Amino acid sequence: MQDSVYVAGVGMTRFALLPGRTVKQLVREAVSACLDDAGARAADVEAAFFANVGQGLLEGQTGTPGQMALRPLGFQAIPIVNVENACASGMTALHLGMAQVRAGMADIVLAIGAEKLSVEDVAKRDALFAGGMDVHDRDAAMARLAALGAGTSVPLAEGERSVFMDMYGCWARAHMADFGTTRRQLAAIAAKNHGHSVDNPYCQFRRAFTVDEVLAARSLSYPLTVPMCSPYSDGAAAALLCSAEGLRRLGDAARAGAVRIAASVLQTGSDRDDRDWDRHVTRLAADRAYDQAGIGPDAIDLAEVHDATAFGELLNVENLRLAARGEGGPAAERGDFTLGGRVPVNVSGGLESRGHPLAATGLAQIHELVTQLRGRAGPRQVAGARHAMLENGGGLYGVEDAAAAVAILAAPGA
Repeated sequence: MQDSVYVAGVGMTRFALLPGRTVKQLVREAVSACLDDAGARAADVEAAFFANVGQGLLEGQTGTPGQMALRPLGFQAIPIVNVENACASGMTALHLGMAQVRAGMADIVLAIGAEKLSVEDVAKRDALFAGGMDVHDRDAAMARLAALGAGTSVPLAEGERSVFMDMYGCWARAHMADFGTTRRQLAAIAAKNHGHSVDNPYCQFRRAFTVDEVLAARSLSYPLTVPMCSPYSDGAAAALLCSAEGLRRLGDAARAGAVRIAASVLQTGSDRDDRDWDRHVTRLAADRAYDQAGIGPDAIDLAEVHDATAFGELLNVENLRLAARGEGGPAAERGDFTLGGRVPVNVSGGLESRGHPLAATGLAQIHELVTQLRGRAGPRQVAGARHAMLENGGGLYGVEDAAAAVAILAAPGA
C-alpha cells in the first residue's frame, strides 16, 4: 500500500452554457490543462476514471463515454472506468483513482468529470435531475421532504428549476424552524459567494450582489431566490493523481507543486430520524475525514462546499464542524466565511456563481483548493493556507444526500 497520494496537476474549463461545444471538446481542454500543469503526457497515465451523469440521456452516448472522450487524446491500452454518482461523480472518480494509486496498481492516474446541460430538450434535462432520487418511490420521498419543511406559510414556487431546488427549500425551512435561521442569513451567503466570483475567471457568473439584491430577486422555492441557487452549466475539470514514485517520474516541478490528499471519504447515509441533523451523512463523513487526516476543524484554513443553494453551504459548514449546529447563519452574517474571515468558504464563488456541471463540480473544487494551497489564487488567495477541506454531495435518499464525499488536502510541504 502506498502511504501518500498527491494531486500533481489540475485543469478545468470555464463553466457556462456552451451550446456550441461538445463533451469531448470540454474534456480535451480540461485534460490538456491538467497534464500541462503536472508536466505530464497522456502516455504517462496508467489509468483513468471518467465521471459523467447525463450524457447517455441527453446525447445518447449510453455506454463507454470515457473511452470515446479520452482515446482521441492519446489514452490507449489503459483501464478507463466510467463513474456515475450524481453530483458527487467527480469526487467519486478522484476517490477511486486515489484507491488505485494506494493499492499499488498505478503510480499516475487521471480523474476527469464532464457535463453538458445546455440542451434544447429541457424535458430530458428535467428527467435527468428527477432521476437523482428513487424513481420507484418519488411521491413518498417528496411527501417526506414536505413534512420536514412544513409549518411555515410560504408562497408558491416560481419559474424553471430542477426538483432539487424544491428539496433545498424544504431543508431550509426545517432548519429555520429548528434553529431560527433567516432568509437574510441565506442572502448573506449568496452575496458573499457572488462577491468572491468577481475574481475567478472560471465562473459562469461574475457579478457582485448585495444582500438586499439577493432578497429582492425572483423567488424559486421559499426561502430561496435565484441568486441563492446554482445554474445549469456545461464544463469539465480534471486532476492528476500520483504516488511518490509517480512524482519522481514527472520530475522536480511536479514534486514542488504536489498537494497531498490527507483524507478522502466517500459514503452513503445511515437510517436516522429526519430531524437528527447530527447524523447527517456529511457530518459522519466529515468526522471520518478528520480521523484520517489526524487533524480537527481548527486546522482547516479554507473550504469548498457543495452550495447548490445558499442553504447547502449553511448546512455543510455545520456538518464539517466549521460552525456549531444552528450557528452557520449567524457566522455567515458576521463574515466568518468571507475571504479574510475566520475560515473562508467558497472563495471560488461556489456553485452559485461558478456553475454546476454535475460530474465536473467536485473536481472543480479540487482545482480551486490545489490552486489555493500552492499560493497561486491571485486576488482571491487565502493567506497562509495549509489545510483545505471540501464537501461534494449527490442525489437524494430519504431526506439527505444519497452520496457524500469529503476530502482534506495539505499544501506542499505541510
